[in-house]
Amino acid sequence: MKQDLLSFKDWTAVQLHRLLTLAKTIKTNPAGYRTALDGLSIVALFEKPSLRTRVSFDIGINKLGGHLVYLDSQSNKLAGREDVKDMGANLACWADAIVARVFAHSTLEELAKSAKVPVINALCDMYHPCQAIADYLTISEHYDDLSKVKLAYIGDGNNVTHSLMLVGVALGCEVVVITPKGYEVDENIIKLTQARAQQFGGKLTVSTDINAANGSQVLYTDTWLSMGDETPLADIKDTFAGYEINEALMEKTGAEYVLHCQPAHRDLEISGSLIDSDASLLMQQAENRMHGQNAILVHLLASDFEPRN
Repeated sequence: MKQDLLSFKDWTAVQLHRLLTLAKTIKTNPAGYRTALDGLSIVALFEKPSLRTRVSFDIGINKLGGHLVYLDSQSNKLAGREDVKDMGANLACWADAIVARVFAHSTLEELAKSAKVPVINALCDMYHPCQAIADYLTISEHYDDLSKVKLAYIGDGNNVTHSLMLVGVALGCEVVVITPKGYEVDENIIKLTQARAQQFGGKLTVSTDINAANGSQVLYTDTWLSMGDETPLADIKDTFAGYEINEALMEKTGAEYVLHCQPAHRDLEISGSLIDSDASLLMQQAENRMHGQNAILVHLLASDFEPRN
């Protein structure tokens, strides 16, 4: 039976820890997985532009011995020329999996329903699971016990935030989400995350007070405007004033590291000097997109693969 990855909201702590372990194994022994996707072809559907997602999937699939077919739909949404349902069914006739970066989560659900092959969410309006697994892979490379990590996300409550929440509490982390009023995360995601926290032992705090980040080991931010949002930056700068991550906030909170899923706007949501500092894990985080995604691909398409030593 095929398995999709549209979000991690149904994944258990055990499953997530196993995926992180697999990502670390692939990262440290890439040669052992050189044929994991031998003979397999993956179609990538992109409604939104991308640097890290497209390149990391393309090169990552190649490193696993697979073949990527990239379909650029950035000029318009997938729905239009033909129904998403028909597109998914057709692609499944040839491809072994579909990676989709789309505007609406409903597009992914339609693809998954119509395609007989796994569908992987490479970003949508509600979730960014591939980013989240890269983020926690990065954090786990600096902290052996994630249940002792406090991660504070500061900025716009968005798809990245949702996935950080859902994955983090299942891994036992204390996740703090700090947003300006009017930019909070989805209420249904909060309820789901709180339920997962009770089940798996993590903790969620949602606040508009920057002081809630005190005591965090890791600070995380994203752009203040999500991709595709055409709101003039000048209209929100005053709203987000005081939510910038910089050296002063790192010192105030006691945080050791900073994350940003990129693209980053230097000296806006994060100071450029902090990006370039020893506290920055941005490039390690970007590299880990490939390793995390490769683990997802192996899990979904080659779970019985035995790596070479």
